[in-house]
Amino acid sequence: MPLSFARRLDVVQPSVTLAMNARAAELRGKGVDVFAFGVGEPDFEPPAFVLDAARKALDTSVSKYTAVTGIPALKQAICARTAIVRGWTPKPSQVTVAIGAKHALFNLALALYEKGDEVIIPAPYWVSYPEQVKICGAEPVIVQTDEASGFKMSPEAFAKALTPRTKAVILCTPSNPTGSAYSESELRALVEVWKKSDAWLIVDEIYADLVYDGFKHVSAATMVQGFEDRVVIVDGVSKTYAMTGWRIGWSIAPERLAKALDMVQGQSTTNATAIAQHAAVAALSGPQEEVERMRSAFEKRRGVMVEGLRSLPGVKCRMPEGAFYAFADCSSLYTATSGLTYKGKPIANDEDVAFFLLDEAHVAAVPGGAFGAPGYVRFSYATSEERIKNGIASIKRAIEAARK
Repeated sequence: MPLSFARRLDVVQPSVTLAMNARAAELRGKGVDVFAFGVGEPDFEPPAFVLDAARKALDTSVSKYTAVTGIPALKQAICARTAIVRGWTPKPSQVTVAIGAKHALFNLALALYEKGDEVIIPAPYWVSYPEQVKICGAEPVIVQTDEASGFKMSPEAFAKALTPRTKAVILCTPSNPTGSAYSESELRALVEVWKKSDAWLIVDEIYADLVYDGFKHVSAATMVQGFEDRVVIVDGVSKTYAMTGWRIGWSIAPERLAKALDMVQGQSTTNATAIAQHAAVAALSGPQEEVERMRSAFEKRRGVMVEGLRSLPGVKCRMPEGAFYAFADCSSLYTATSGLTYKGKPIANDEDVAFFLLDEAHVAAVPGGAFGAPGYVRFSYATSEERIKNGIASIKRAIEAARK
C-alpha cells in the first residue's frame, strides 16, 4: 500500500486554472498564438528605478538572511506609503513582509483558523480564500452576491452569516475576480455590522491603486477607531508596480498578531528574498508617475474589453470599478438554444465555455465556477488593446463557426 497523504488535503479543491494553463501551454507548444486573458498579472515591466535598485542591491552584496518579517527600510516604506495612499499610519512593528500577498494570507490562516471556526467570504471570491480556510481545518461560510448588487455583500447578508463561531471575515476591494469595489458608505455599513461581532476583519487591498472613473478607494482601517485590535490589511507590490514575480506582499496587523505571524513565518519560509525587498523599498519610496501611467492604460483597456465582450451574442458584462478583470455572464452560451458544442457535445457550463474559448478561439480565460460564480467567465485585460481586440474577434469567429 502506498503511503497516504495528510487528510487535510482531502478538502482542497483542484485548481481548474491549472488545467487551463496546462492546456494553453500545450497549444503554445504547438505554435498556437494564445490570447492570455486568464493571467492575473500586468504585462508591463516594473519602473526602471526599481530595477536599478535591485542591481544596486546585487552590487552591494545584499544576499544574506534578513529579519524574518522584513528589513527595517521596507517596513518604514510600507508605513509611509500606507499613510499617503490609504490615509492611516501603521507602525513598523505591525508589518509582516511575506513572499507575496498570498503568503501573507496563508500566514494569517495558520495563525488564526482552526477546527470549529467559520470564516465569512463573499462570493465571487479569489480561489485561494476558501481553500486556505479549509486546509487549516476551519469552514468557509460563503455569502452569495449577484450582479445586480455589483457583486457586493450587503450588511443584511453579512449580519445573517455571523455566528458565535465566526473567526474572521475576508473582504477584497477592488475584487478579484469581479473588479467590483466597495464605496466608502458601503464599506462603512459592513464595518458597523462587523463591530458588533468578535471576528477579525481581514481586507485584501492588493488592487486598491487600480481604480477607474474617479472611484476613490477608502481603506477599512480608517473606519475602525476603537476596534483596531481586530483588523488586518493585506497588500503588496505585485499589481500596482507590475512586480508579480518578485513576491513581496505584507500584512499590517495588531502587534500581538504580528508577533504570531513572525513565529509562523520563522518556522516556514523565514524572510522574503533580500534583493526583492530592496527593490520594493524603491517602488514604494520612488516617483509614482509610472504607476499612474499603468493605471491609465488599464482604464482604457477595461473599456475595450468590456465593450468587446458586450458585443458577443448573448454575453453580458458589468463595467468594473477596479483591478484588471472583466467578469462576463456567459450563461447564454450554454442554453438549449445556443447551438454551441464542445467536443461533440452541447456546452453545459462555464467550464465548457472556457475550454471552448481556449480550443476554438485560442483565448485563455477562467471559468466563474472556480470563483464561486457559475455561469461567468473572468477575462483579464492586463494585455494590450490590440491583443484584446484581436482576442474578441477570435471569439466572434469561433462562435459563428460553431453555429453554422
